[in-house]
Amino acid sequence: MNNDFRKKKQYGQNFLVNNTIPKRIAEQSGITENSGVLEIGPGFGVLTRELARISKKVVSVEIDRELIPILSEKLSGLTNVKVINEDILRIDIAELVATEFSDLPVYVCANLPYYITTPIIMKLLEGRYGFVSITLMVQKEVAERLCAKSGEPAYGAITAPVNYYAKVTRLFTVKAGSFSPAPKVDSAVIKLDLYKEPPVYAENEELLFTVIKSAFSQRRKTLVNSLHSVFNSIFTKDEICDIMIQIGLNSLIRGEDLDISQFADISNRILKKL
Repeated sequence: MNNDFRKKKQYGQNFLVNNTIPKRIAEQSGITENSGVLEIGPGFGVLTRELARISKKVVSVEIDRELIPILSEKLSGLTNVKVINEDILRIDIAELVATEFSDLPVYVCANLPYYITTPIIMKLLEGRYGFVSITLMVQKEVAERLCAKSGEPAYGAITAPVNYYAKVTRLFTVKAGSFSPAPKVDSAVIKLDLYKEPPVYAENEELLFTVIKSAFSQRRKTLVNSLHSVFNSIFTKDEICDIMIQIGLNSLIRGEDLDISQFADISNRILKKL
């Protein structure tokens, strides 16, 4: 830990101080010696060093400019590491991948700030940048949501969209005391293995995600009522009920009980009636 560095609340900075965790993340990420790694939020570079050890090239994107000279010092001598002072939500990831990694298979590793986890995950997935997998350290509760199955309490609005893009595996838990400053909750490391093709067919992806979003907008509502609140200018409740029945669903079912294939079935049937 660098004693002269002041952590910034706006970046949600919690730095790993347990030296065993970075090695476990790197080893379980699936990264090979002939692959490239996009690292998001390197902090003081403890994970960066492990990633550099097992891969051909690491490009680390760090938003905090005050960390750049610290990283330069701590990563000196590592010829396969490049640090970029940018915001991952603003940077052109497609251009970065094409410029920095050429024909290398690319993996992502990140210790994500709790407050911005979802936007980063969805940008990495929706952009279809050709990543092999994405290994993330996130808040334990977020990991539970991402790994949840339909019908489970943790299953939520982000679960189904992520399942459209990737298979999610929970790797291990990281105790709060492994960080400085220690967060109030534990974290978990998860791995998203991206599908080359989605596991279900959706004729209109935008419509699919609209259906999913509406299903979780008011969890206490039935799916019919949730969908009607969005499509009431097009369909009556009875017509939406008919769609449910056509795919073998109870008209009283709620959004959290549907998996990604059922959401795709609903969106495809809605599209045919538009």
